Amino acid sequence: MEIKVISVNISEKKGTVKVPVDQIELNANGVESDAHAGKWHRQVSLLGTESFRKFEKEAKRPLNYGEFAENITTEGIILYETHPLDRFVIGDALLEVTQIGKKCHGDSCAIYREVGNCVMPKEGIFCRVLHPGTVMAGDIIEYQPRIFKVRVITLSDRASVGEYEDRSGPRVVQLMEEFFAANGWKAEIDRVVIPDEPAQLQQRISEAESADIIITTGGTGIGPRDITVDVVRQMLQKEIPGIMEHIRVKYGAEKPNALVSRGVAGVFGRSLVYTLPGSVRAVEEYLSEITKTIRHSIFMLHGLDLH
Repeated sequence: MEIKVISVNISEKKGTVKVPVDQIELNANGVESDAHAGKWHRQVSLLGTESFRKFEKEAKRPLNYGEFAENITTEGIILYETHPLDRFVIGDALLEVTQIGKKCHGDSCAIYREVGNCVMPKEGIFCRVLHPGTVMAGDIIEYQPRIFKVRVITLSDRASVGEYEDRSGPRVVQLMEEFFAANGWKAEIDRVVIPDEPAQLQQRISEAESADIIITTGGTGIGPRDITVDVVRQMLQKEIPGIMEHIRVKYGAEKPNALVSRGVAGVFGRSLVYTLPGSVRAVEEYLSEITKTIRHSIFMLHGLDLH
């Protein structure tokens, strides 16, 4: 089904219904002349007619577009099934999803005062403007789900020349595929195997700067060829020490050898970087903890504080 704009709506005061207008102008602050415009992550609100139809039965009357204080009324997509960082293209305008639903304002909301309920907190979504443009009823919407990019780098002199099969890298790929699927996200994951050479590792990380996540396996110990941590730490703009400290304490209590791992986590550009030991078991243990933080970390990197 084609996704399109059904109505565009503006209100001059917060907490009031919005009024349909011929067109809206989207700029760096959101919707020009709208009460919710500003330098924040909820610049533009959207609600689908699919949600309208359901709520009309509860309200027991036809509902007007804008009554839920949405700027853009859409048709053809279940908006609340999208995800933060997905995007919408409407003509020249580019919107990025920043939040699904919101806290209900209760008595300060006009529709809530009338019906005792509101659909916007559950099924409305919010976006920020990445590129300005004019939007009007009848415009076609192009939905662009976010595709996350992941690079997995295995460091092993022997695996890089085929002396033995890399097993830790494929296990990272499998676990990350499961993580993204569980979150309803799409991901492209590539994997490389390189020798324990600092220049090659630096190159592989540098060329993956556009990746959302970079995960290395191997080279986190104290052997003469364990160079991963030394190279990665110098490249990080921000280190995230708590993750690896927690993992070392948790597994080191049972297996003291785990305390020898020097693995680090941090930020390189807009990439989350994690250095894991080279065994399959260690990969499973580390990622069981790391994946608990990835969703929040990705949002923070993109300026979304979605607790």
